[in-house]
Amino acid sequence: MFISNAFAQTAPAAAAGGDISSSIMGMLPLVLMFVVLYFIMIRPQMRKQKQHRTMIDALAKGDEIVTAGGLLGRVTALSEGQLGLQIAPGVEVQVQRSAVAQVLPKGTIK
Repeated sequence: MFISNAFAQTAPAAAAGGDISSSIMGMLPLVLMFVVLYFIMIRPQMRKQKQHRTMIDALAKGDEIVTAGGLLGRVTALSEGQLGLQIAPGVEVQVQRSAVAQVLPKGTIK
């Protein structure tokens, strides 16, 4: 019974003075954590995705690539979502463009 009376007495006093400033100060750490999260995690990931997209769009026949699965090969055919990859003489596989992890310098694959 005493506890509910104590809450009832302090609630109007808190609502009367400084309610807006106390709520802003209470939300400030949450806003700061979101800003830090954006600059540490979200922004670099977006930049990395953009670089990967431009690399995939710039692929051409004859480029030597590495796929996400670890296959090394030379691009032999290009289509909208897939590409032909020669992994050995006479052996060609089809892989998705998004599976390309890295474009190698010319002459890497012998």
